[in-house]
Formats: sequence, C-alpha cells, structure tokens
Amino acid sequence: MVNYRRIGLDTNVIIYYIEEHPVFLEKVEPLIDRIVEGKAIGITSYVTLLELLVKPIKDERFDLVEQYKTILMTQLEMVLLDESVSLRAAELRAKYGIKTPDAIQLASVIFKNGDVFITNDERLDVVEEIKVLTLRDI
Repeated sequence: MVNYRRIGLDTNVIIYYIEEHPVFLEKVEPLIDRIVEGKAIGITSYVTLLELLVKPIKDERFDLVEQYKTILMTQLEMVLLDESVSLRAAELRAKYGIKTPDAIQLASVIFKNGDVFITNDERLDVVEEIKVLTLRDI
C-alpha cells in the first residue's frame, strides 16, 4: 500500500474502520492511518456519505451523523456526481454490469486520478480502468 499515493475507498472500508470490525480493522487501519497522517490522499464519492449515514439516521443518532460528515469532509477528497463522473459510471456499468453505486465510486476515483480502489467487493476486481484491490489482497 505504500506505493499508492491517491487511494480510492469504498464505503465498506470506511465502515470497517469506524466500527472497528473484528476481522477487517487490522487491514484497513494502516491504510486509513496513512491518509490521516497525510502520507496518502483518500478519495471517495458522495455515495459513501449516503451509505454511511443510513444506519445513524435510522437509529436517530444524529451525533454520529455529524461526526461521520466531519470525518469524511475533513479527511477525504469527496467527489461530486457531475456529468463527467456520471458518463464514466455509465460506461463502467455498460462494460462490466456492475451496480450503480459501485460504478459511481469507481468513476469518481478514476476521475480524480486515483492510483488504486480499495474494496471488500470481489466482484469489482474485473474493472481494468483502475487497479482494484480487495481486502484479501492487502
């Protein structure tokens, strides 16, 4: 992971870190620490914010909503869903048959010149436009 400077993060990676997942924390913590320490740049789309806030909103944990928003906005490069990202996402969906949120995540990182996209979704490693690493690869 040391070789990658611009790291795309799927929502599941951030959730594992925040929730201190018993299995995956040891894999994602060094990665997130590199971003927090300024040794790498973390990139994600606003899909991550949407997905991350569902449970806290459902549980009426508005303190966590604010905490998660602050973490994402201050620690990561957040990518808006604009025409360029939408077009690239559509191309990825058409080529690989991946789900819309995944296509948006990948297109966002590609648009921001990411070096790698980290996920726990092994179905995404078919994408050729960017290096995709699953947590099993780390």
